[in-house]
Amino acid sequence: MHALLLTHGTRGDVQPFLALALALEAAGHTATVAGPESYAPLAAAHGVAYRPVDDGPNALMEDPGLSGVRETGLRGLRGAVHTVSLLRAITPLMRRVYTDMAATADSGADIVVHIPGMPGGHIAERLGVPAVPVGLQPSWVPTGAFPAPGVPWPGWVPARFHRLSYRLAGAALRGQRKIAEDLRRDLGLAPRPGAHDPLRRPDGTPATMVHAFSGHLVPADAGYPSWVRTTGFWFVPQDAEGGLPDRVEEFLAAGEPPVFVGFSSLPTADPAATGRLVAAAVRRAGARAIVASGGGGAVAVDGGDVLAVDRVPHLALFPRCAAVVHHAGAGTTGAALASGRPQVVCPFWGDQPFWAGRVHAAGAAPAPLNGRRLTEDALVAALDTALTDAGTAAGAAALGERVRAEGGAAGAVRLLEEALKP
Repeated sequence: MHALLLTHGTRGDVQPFLALALALEAAGHTATVAGPESYAPLAAAHGVAYRPVDDGPNALMEDPGLSGVRETGLRGLRGAVHTVSLLRAITPLMRRVYTDMAATADSGADIVVHIPGMPGGHIAERLGVPAVPVGLQPSWVPTGAFPAPGVPWPGWVPARFHRLSYRLAGAALRGQRKIAEDLRRDLGLAPRPGAHDPLRRPDGTPATMVHAFSGHLVPADAGYPSWVRTTGFWFVPQDAEGGLPDRVEEFLAAGEPPVFVGFSSLPTADPAATGRLVAAAVRRAGARAIVASGGGGAVAVDGGDVLAVDRVPHLALFPRCAAVVHHAGAGTTGAALASGRPQVVCPFWGDQPFWAGRVHAAGAAPAPLNGRRLTEDALVAALDTALTDAGTAAGAAALGERVRAEGGAAGAVRLLEEALKP
């Protein structure tokens, strides 16, 4: 089997597909990942065949206009306005992404695996092969158990209306319909009913929807249909991620296990101020810290009990930390859960509040802190719970065992093999 894997977005959207490609290779198959050009070096470091496509909306990360999005987290009335503006900015950028994605059909594939925002269904239809949509967040298949993660849905809306939020989640795809129609024409595909629904096959039957996250975080009453399959998080094998830098190893050896702090690929409004706040809170909590700047979430200054780094392999570092403080992005959440260490979750926007709430509900973290309104006192109190509360430590350890046992990427390979059976 040769699988064509289509994804786009930040590292948290790309790395799971690199993990799936490696799992496919380990099972005797081949895979090519098509994703943002800026992550081609990451794919090369993991030895994954990669087709770079235009960075598209990723270019907006450095746009000063994004500051409003960071301030509101796309919530409330102002957040709704920012959502509309963001979708308008994204649409023309996605045209170049779609054009580059369409070119991947030239190399052929036996199966196409894609996030719903990519034209995987159209490309698979052109090739005459199955398409398998992947949810890195549970934002696509409606359930009454919770609103669609990432949708600016007011918390006061009664649960009986939760399913309506999933229509908003599909609004971004509807905004790209003209682009998709142009792509279908370029691929020689005729118009047909349901052509733009990523959850349906060309014959109208449901596609297998793969949820690439832990089932232990999904409420028991989600009530998903049988065509939704939840595998667990897709992790890159630790030997493929590599070891820790020497300076990190030296810091770890020099004292008690530190707290890890990292706030995503997206820059915060004032990374230097966030770094100072974090360093002060960790010291007040009586701990040491490794602070990862990543894309600029928090920039700390080295000094004795604080080590500033850019990025480090999470799966190698987190198990050696006393606690993990993070933004609750899906990828970081998965790695933190697998480590079995207590967490402090500080969501900013998008799907992050959902993951933060689920980690807390699972007993692996105290109540979430608002990353956009983070204060030193609140972080100190949360750290005190994470570092000293026996119940939180036990909950994190038990959940870590269950997450590690899921074998997400290997399970996804088995599902793809099943999808190709006559």
